[in-house]
Amino acid sequence: MPDAERIRRPPSGDDARPAARNHPGLLVLTAAVLLLSVFFGIAFSRGNSTQPEAGGAPDFEVTTFAGETLGLADLRGRVVVLNFWASWCGPCRVEAPVLQMIHERWRERGVTVLGIAYIDVDRHSLAFIEEFGLTYPNAPDRGNRVSDRYNIQGVPETFVIDQQGDIAHFFYAAVNETALETVLSRLLPGDA
Repeated sequence: MPDAERIRRPPSGDDARPAARNHPGLLVLTAAVLLLSVFFGIAFSRGNSTQPEAGGAPDFEVTTFAGETLGLADLRGRVVVLNFWASWCGPCRVEAPVLQMIHERWRERGVTVLGIAYIDVDRHSLAFIEEFGLTYPNAPDRGNRVSDRYNIQGVPETFVIDQQGDIAHFFYAAVNETALETVLSRLLPGDA
């Protein structure tokens, strides 16, 4: 076959393999670049926005899954453990029993644990609440109103709000019993 015809005709047989099959490293490199681009794109799109870590906690009002209307202002005078979670979040599953234990151990000492279901489907949230036997109030975040005020960037994220309504501590990851009880003991020293 003349060279001119070979150039015009599409390849057939073994010559028809895509270049990526001939160079598997190229495929891996392309995937890595794509993933890094997405990661950095999300990170940089947030700009300088961060969670409030000190000062007055943004006020909000939610309707819990049990139908109770509850606002942060209603809890003034109590320490609030405000936890943003989702049923699809692996670390949230790890911390759910810890938060339930904190609720049981500290509620009589002036601590309220309040869970906010972040970007979740109600039936999945309710199944999560039932699976872990959560008895502290939990509410869906309709329209992301609460998570937007706290600039939630992922779950779990937990804010400890003191009796005056100021953010006393922020956890960016699953909370553990020791760390959370240390913060609560500092805020309620006579009750530890």
